[in-house]
Amino acid sequence: MDIQKFRALLDESYNWPDYYEFKFIVKIDDKLLIIDKLPGYQITETLSKKGNYVSVNARKLMKSTDEVLEIYALMSTIKGVISL
Repeated sequence: MDIQKFRALLDESYNWPDYYEFKFIVKIDDKLLIIDKLPGYQITETLSKKGNYVSVNARKLMKSTDEVLEIYALMSTIKGVISL
């Protein structure tokens, strides 16, 4: 992912503070690794068809583009997580 292009896209699309929704996909056994790092977020989960993976949507009022990028950086430290 090109961070500078993504930063520019976020700056064009949002007027901070604004609500932002993250989406992460992870193996079902690792779900809490994601959720535990998102206190205060509105969380919804969707299981994959076979039940091996879960999509975790997390929504929260964010203050800036930097705050959004920090969450993506934090989640990138979790092995196997897919960030959308």
